Amino acid sequence: MPVKIQTRPVNQNVLDDLLTAGADPLIARLCASRDVQSPAELDDKLAGLLPYQSLTHCEAAARRLADAIERKEKILIVADYDADGATACSVGMSGLAAMGAAVDFLVPNRFEHGYGLTPELAEIAAAQGVDLLITVDNGIASIAGVARAQELGLDVIVTDHHLPAETVPDCIIVNPNQKGCGFPSKSLAGVGVIFYVLMALRAELRHRNYFSDELKEPNLGELLDLVALGTVADVVPLDHNNRILVSQGLKRMRSGKMRPGIRALFEVARRDWRKAQPFDMGFALGPRINAAGRLDDMSVGIACLLARDDAEAQALAAQLNDLN
Repeated sequence: MPVKIQTRPVNQNVLDDLLTAGADPLIARLCASRDVQSPAELDDKLAGLLPYQSLTHCEAAARRLADAIERKEKILIVADYDADGATACSVGMSGLAAMGAAVDFLVPNRFEHGYGLTPELAEIAAAQGVDLLITVDNGIASIAGVARAQELGLDVIVTDHHLPAETVPDCIIVNPNQKGCGFPSKSLAGVGVIFYVLMALRAELRHRNYFSDELKEPNLGELLDLVALGTVADVVPLDHNNRILVSQGLKRMRSGKMRPGIRALFEVARRDWRKAQPFDMGFALGPRINAAGRLDDMSVGIACLLARDDAEAQALAAQLNDLN
């Protein structure tokens, strides 16, 4: 049977503009067939990211988180059990801790708790003395879980990217795909959404003169290795905004400026981090993290990503490699 090869149509006007701007001919043709609209979209500088102010309720979430930090409330992250959820949880844990938050995480076990923030998880959180729940990569469908948490006196922030149903939880929701959100990039992964919330939170705390010599303002760019990994592993479209996040994360990896857990995953997968590519994240690192959520407990994957030293990271990466 003959093989039928399908080719993408090339936007000739865009191709001409890219070539005029000095783009490599092959790159120009690839981009002109993948919805790139102008040479400006080839720029991967962080300054080109869409502003967090355009993401609905992002600033409201930041204000509630800032209040929780200043009041020393206990924050609990409820994560999903795939690579996007694991990286999103790790970004939330690292970023919030760097801003002085008292934060922990709980990831559902797919064999015991089901998916997302359930009423049972809300009760577990309340028993731990939690004041504020924040979901990452889930929660847009957790109507009963959010309601139960609120009955127990917990506030809830949902950060998610999945498409909502007609009815959504009655709480602060940050999701580019929620009704009425004008954020141009609808393709943010869950890890990208929590990264945006952290950018807004840092700005809010800066406005409150919170940072000092004792607690300096964190460099959120240090989280971009995680953001890149989760974005690629979740197979979301790489629009301009996501390409910036992934490109910057790849640059950190290739220069060795990555956390021990990601370096260890490169090593057990026998991939060279000095030549890191999206392929490595999608087909080598991501599946090893996903294996924990599918076969055992995603807490192992999150612990690997949060490991503070090489020895701990290598031991956890070996566990993930065995599961995979």
